[in-house]
Amino acid sequence: MFTGLIEEIGNIKSIAKGSKSGRITVNAKEIMGGMKIGDSVCTNGVCLTVTDISQNSFSVDVMAETMRCSNLGGLKQGSRVNLERALRASDRLGGHIVSGHIDGLGTVVDLTIEENATWVSVETSSDILKYIVHKGSIAIDGISLTVAYVDENIFKVSIIPHTKGETTLVTKKIGEVVNLESDMMAKYVEKLLQYRETPKEKSSIGMDFLEKNGFS
Repeated sequence: MFTGLIEEIGNIKSIAKGSKSGRITVNAKEIMGGMKIGDSVCTNGVCLTVTDISQNSFSVDVMAETMRCSNLGGLKQGSRVNLERALRASDRLGGHIVSGHIDGLGTVVDLTIEENATWVSVETSSDILKYIVHKGSIAIDGISLTVAYVDENIFKVSIIPHTKGETTLVTKKIGEVVNLESDMMAKYVEKLLQYRETPKEKSSIGMDFLEKNGFS
């Protein structure tokens, strides 16, 4: 689990792509301390497992499903990525609970400066928008943000100077793709409601059945 508070911006040292999967090596500094093979690192919002470590970099294997469902497949040498180590039980939860299992992709459609803030507008599918609520939480490329506007086509977040300086979000170009993870609570509530609304199967054992089988 993660908080969506980015610890460091890393740089892609290398990316080796197979026919569908890939292996990515990331240059980093701050998060390298105490890192072990098997640790989880949220990379642009995607939970990945460390498989190799060198002095100033770590490597991860990315399966085909992750490459299809995220923007990791579009990375290249020198690309900048948001990095966060897994949450420790003793940490303050300054952001929100982020699983690193993204729901899908969005497209940056507008960047507007308003005094000290930058408004970022993201277009995405209705399958994701249904979980996004005004003043709710959203993770964009692993960054914990508050939804400031949402309609049937887009949602917007407002970025403060600190977030601007510590993440890659405002460096995105119009049309660039970002990873999205909505608040997991909404998905659990939806699943539970679907379960409750599913008609229960009626038992075939009734009075007619009992009478036919001698239980009159």
